[in-house]
Amino acid sequence: MEPRSGCPINAAVEVLGDRWSLLVLRDVIFGDRRHFRALLTGSIEGIASNILADRLVRLVEAGILTRGTAARGQRARYSLTEAGIQTLPVIAALGNWGLDWQPGSEELRIRQRVMREGGPAFIDELMDELRTRHLDAPAAPTVGPGPLERLDAAFAAATASQNGSEQQAPTRQERH
Repeated sequence: MEPRSGCPINAAVEVLGDRWSLLVLRDVIFGDRRHFRALLTGSIEGIASNILADRLVRLVEAGILTRGTAARGQRARYSLTEAGIQTLPVIAALGNWGLDWQPGSEELRIRQRVMREGGPAFIDELMDELRTRHLDAPAAPTVGPGPLERLDAAFAAATASQNGSEQQAPTRQERH
């Protein structure tokens, strides 16, 4: 599909500018959800199946994702292309803006904080890990856990901390 104008911002917005496309990419990148059912049931925002199907088709047509061929009875697997991997800095920038200007729960904000604190080197390392997972690129040598593992660990710790504080917080009756 040809963009409405030759402006690169317009062209990018036409592909990535709707809420659901970016959230599908978020779930593929950070949640490693690569099948339709996992994307549908794993969406905390509650994407409808027809919207998800439409966005997957659009992202494949735009060259952001590829759809693997599935034999009868098997699930198609979606993978990021290099263009899809290159959306990570854009998604990270949007997340940084959200950290600064929008409210949210600590456990859902922690991954963004880890990325922000890691800076461009973290984003580059994460992009390399995505290339390994999605494009079968050779794994870059690392010391310690990879970026996705660090993000997951931070989320798990924030969730455990949140659940612990909820369990330990006195009820209103106990305080009075």
